[in-house]
Amino acid sequence: MAKNCNEENRNKVIVKTSVVGIVTNVILASVKAVIGLMANSIAVVLDAVNNLSDALSSIITIVGNKLSRKLPNEKHPLGYGRIEYLTAMVIASIVIYAGITSCVESVKKIIHPEEADYSTVSLVIIAIAVVVKVVLGRYVKSQGERVNSGSLIASGSDALFDAILSLSVLASALIFIFTGLSLEAYVGVLISIFIIKAGFEMLKDTVSDLLGKKNDNELTKQIKSLIRSEEGVHGAYDLVINDYGPEKKLASVHVELPDSMTVADLDSLTRKLEKKVYRETGVILTAIGVYSYNTQNDESAKIRDTILDKVKSHDWALQMHGFYVDIEAKEMRFDVVIKFGANAQEALETIKSEAAELYPDFTIQVSPDIDLG
Repeated sequence: MAKNCNEENRNKVIVKTSVVGIVTNVILASVKAVIGLMANSIAVVLDAVNNLSDALSSIITIVGNKLSRKLPNEKHPLGYGRIEYLTAMVIASIVIYAGITSCVESVKKIIHPEEADYSTVSLVIIAIAVVVKVVLGRYVKSQGERVNSGSLIASGSDALFDAILSLSVLASALIFIFTGLSLEAYVGVLISIFIIKAGFEMLKDTVSDLLGKKNDNELTKQIKSLIRSEEGVHGAYDLVINDYGPEKKLASVHVELPDSMTVADLDSLTRKLEKKVYRETGVILTAIGVYSYNTQNDESAKIRDTILDKVKSHDWALQMHGFYVDIEAKEMRFDVVIKFGANAQEALETIKSEAAELYPDFTIQVSPDIDLG
């Protein structure tokens, strides 16, 4: 019930913030368009177009939020949360298109210049628009961070960029008034470049979310710490977090437990860990794998320490875990986290060869792991 309340509150914040953005940007776009046409200023007109694209972005954010709330079904059993990432991509594409169009028009004005005619009232209005954009940008971005909405964060960052660009328009107008030097077409190109850059950065971040990026360090540390704090857990490894939307994360993890633990003990522990992690982080542990930890004799511990020293001698070996040795059966197994960029196959062969030299009578199984954070 609490989770549903949180989701409902999040959706209300997203819609309310987006509506504020739409109304503000439509007003700014209308005023700037009138000023730009009256003053024959390409820079002011493009600034208005940019505000209009921001309003459209906010509308798309609302639509995306509504669609992402669709209930899971047979076709999409994990829900539609990732639609928010798709809407962020659409917003980024709109921003890029607006930037490219603005650049083309600005270049035309450089080739065929036309003199602008600014009034005092128009300059005052542009100055007020700068302040409004700063306030709007900070508000939208803070609300986005508060409810973990990538679309709102992107819109807020874009609004702050707009304030800087509007300030450059104002500066070019003042330079023209006091010196007669017309820079507005060049400022239009500058505005376009910033818009395009912001659009590509937004697109890159969203694509990264969809492809699957490295686990968030703070969240990873928190989950592993919660797991390790439980009695009997020797370590937590191989944590994989799958993102199915801003408020829906599923994870799997391996825990290292004493070899004396019964299946009944294991069942009780895993259920406790699932509840604990979800309560503290909102992450759902869908699978908990187990590594067995030797507790029966001292010789096992000595072998483990010897192998660990050998593994740590290589700079591409970040960690060893899941170590277990059956002395009677002469079997040994463990996992090694290999640094990105290293040749995993060569690394495994090297470690296996070195372990075999130390313990030639043992059957050795070494598995590679990647650095998930």
